Amino acid sequence: MRGLIAEGLACFARRVHASRFLLCRLTLLVLAIVGPFASASADGSRGVKTPPFERVLLPNGAVLLLMERRDVPLIAFNALVRGGAAADPASAEGSASLLAGLLEKGAGKRNAFAFAQTVASVGGQIETGATTEAVSVGGSFLARDQKLMVELLADMLQRPHLASDEFETLRKRHIEFIRSAKDSDLAALTPIYGAAALFAGHPYGRPVNGSEGSLSALAHSDVQRYYEQQVGADRLILTVVGDFRTADMKQLLTRAFSGWRKAGVLLPPTPPPRPVGVRRVLLVDAPQSVQSYFWAGALGVARNDPRRAPLDVVNTLFGGRFTSMLNSELRIRTGLSYGASSRFDRMKRGGGWEMSSFTQTATTIEAIDLAFETLEKLRSAGFDETLLASAKRYVQGQFPLALETASQWAYQLGSLELYELNREYIDGYAAALDSVSADAARGVIATVFPKSDEVVLVVVGQAAKIRDGLRKYGPITEMKLSDPAFAPSGPPG
Repeated sequence: MRGLIAEGLACFARRVHASRFLLCRLTLLVLAIVGPFASASADGSRGVKTPPFERVLLPNGAVLLLMERRDVPLIAFNALVRGGAAADPASAEGSASLLAGLLEKGAGKRNAFAFAQTVASVGGQIETGATTEAVSVGGSFLARDQKLMVELLADMLQRPHLASDEFETLRKRHIEFIRSAKDSDLAALTPIYGAAALFAGHPYGRPVNGSEGSLSALAHSDVQRYYEQQVGADRLILTVVGDFRTADMKQLLTRAFSGWRKAGVLLPPTPPPRPVGVRRVLLVDAPQSVQSYFWAGALGVARNDPRRAPLDVVNTLFGGRFTSMLNSELRIRTGLSYGASSRFDRMKRGGGWEMSSFTQTATTIEAIDLAFETLEKLRSAGFDETLLASAKRYVQGQFPLALETASQWAYQLGSLELYELNREYIDGYAAALDSVSADAARGVIATVFPKSDEVVLVVVGQAAKIRDGLRKYGPITEMKLSDPAFAPSGPPG
């Protein structure tokens, strides 16, 4: 290991050819994974403990989270701007996502080409994106380039060009991505239809990347307006983790961000989503598909729900790993599908729970029946102590893997701040898993996991062949895969 470290560091002590430079960077990235944070995951049974970090609140409302780690000469950062797609106007879905893409298409004194060239010339990395509740900018740089890193990030957030030609290129590209998925990746689109149906009329139901219809109608001025209204210092959570002196980094960031304006409007309030009630069906006609993709969802829990540990353990056993109930029934025992899973999507004001799979058109109803039967079996039978112990060990083994690298810690600390959680959310998780009892598991099964007749069912497939069979599940709302939106124009059901 020492020899590998020496080789990696030596690469950056001298000028090297571009290909050699990339190899050296890869070496250090590997070290970043196995080295500085290995102690956090060395003993999963004891859990992960959050390393020391400093929280700084600037007068304009910007929050800085600084975690100093000196093992590898890299610095990772994660900037979150609260709002995301939930702050998109209902008439301009996709604004946050397009803005995120435009942030790296020219900022400050650099146009799009010069900006990208500057990042690449020092082996840096910057990625932008949007989620339902935030716009994000993340990346990593060598420690020696930290001043440049801060300069570029400050330019992106405070002085983006938002050029009209770049907007038009990106808008068309997003539309083509959706059309391409409709041709070749229906599995990726099914959860988007699902969220739109489950959260109909609610901000959580808005497609993060927009739809063909919303993107086609979106104007350059819409994205400019989103930036002016929804982006500002009072929305910023900036996490920096890696090889720096905390006092120096605090000074750099304070100088770069303390003069930034606040967002033009207050963060829009998000009401709690409405429960499903009676089961209903959305059928999306995909006449060329030889398979049916199905998704069933219901309201879940918020990110800060205290039942997180028992919910994770139960969901792992039901649909969260290869040997889960759902996958065992639909794939291993019957061969109806190549895979089936379930998951929670926890957000600030609630969220969703979903299970999904796919099957041949001819076995659509059989597979959905089996999925619902398995859900009812979960509710009636639950799990014994042996299975619960197995799931607890599995989750405890997986959890540290998301807390090894500087980038992962930057993401996790930012998420804690975004969802107003404290470090106990990480530090106490292993103990919470250990304490999950059969009673606790039964409690969350009864109160959070839905009955099979209280879900929204979304099926994407050949409507002519599966429509009649789907009628038994509830009232059907239909739309076409070719429709430019992810939600039907009329009321659900």
